[in-house]
Amino acid sequence: MKFGCHISIKDGYLGAARHALSINASAFQYFPKNPRSLSIKQYNVDDVESCKRFCFEHQLISISHTPYPTNLTPVKKKKEQIIESLLNDLVITDACGSVGAVVHFGNQISETNPLASYQLMIEMLNSVLKRWNGQCKILLENNAGKPGSIGTTLEELVQVRNLCNDPEKIGFCFDTCHAFASGLWNGENWQELQTKGTELGYWEHLEVIHLNNCKYPTGSGIDRHAPIFHDGFIKEEQFSVLMSAPELKHLPFILETPHTDSNSHEEEIKQLMTRWGSS
Repeated sequence: MKFGCHISIKDGYLGAARHALSINASAFQYFPKNPRSLSIKQYNVDDVESCKRFCFEHQLISISHTPYPTNLTPVKKKKEQIIESLLNDLVITDACGSVGAVVHFGNQISETNPLASYQLMIEMLNSVLKRWNGQCKILLENNAGKPGSIGTTLEELVQVRNLCNDPEKIGFCFDTCHAFASGLWNGENWQELQTKGTELGYWEHLEVIHLNNCKYPTGSGIDRHAPIFHDGFIKEEQFSVLMSAPELKHLPFILETPHTDSNSHEEEIKQLMTRWGSS
């Protein structure tokens, strides 16, 4: 099992990789630039190349997460800025040797036309990917809204990918908190979800798991992460079912849980390895 966490790049991309190794992580996630900005980053070439080399030497898997303002259903005046920012994220992600860049699924933009959001997402993805020829992928992440909200089903994720011009450049990120909050995975229906994902071809394009507990009950639609082993509504035995799923065993599990003195990611990774490291 490959466990890791989100790590700051305050010491550079190589610094993030070194930190991941120092806490016994076998994978890590990072923001390619300021997480609150869509500005284009002029990155240090030596730093990204050193990060890529270090990860290869130590068999570290990495992924990036696009900045918070990145939106696949933007208002018109933001479209070009987001497209350019996403391309910048992909360039940095690829240079670091990472699997892909996680992007949140879009939002509902019209009360009268339920297809408008999906059409805009596909347009945005096509605009980015026709200019992208690198190795890393865009990784679409499931949303955490109430049941029935946009981006909360495997069908939506798979269909958006299928309808894009370059589906081979798109993969998926499965967030356990988001799935629980939306009712997609309620803790008791993994076998049903497993079957559905197989029928749709979802699992074969899944690249990473965001491993988070949820502070609120399933179906709440509230995206509030909690530590894996306490303060959450997802039970340990429910996580055990997920950990033993053959579709997921080869994937990196990335913690985005609250990081405090009493709940460090280093300690949480140690607990995960003790509990499920040989699953």
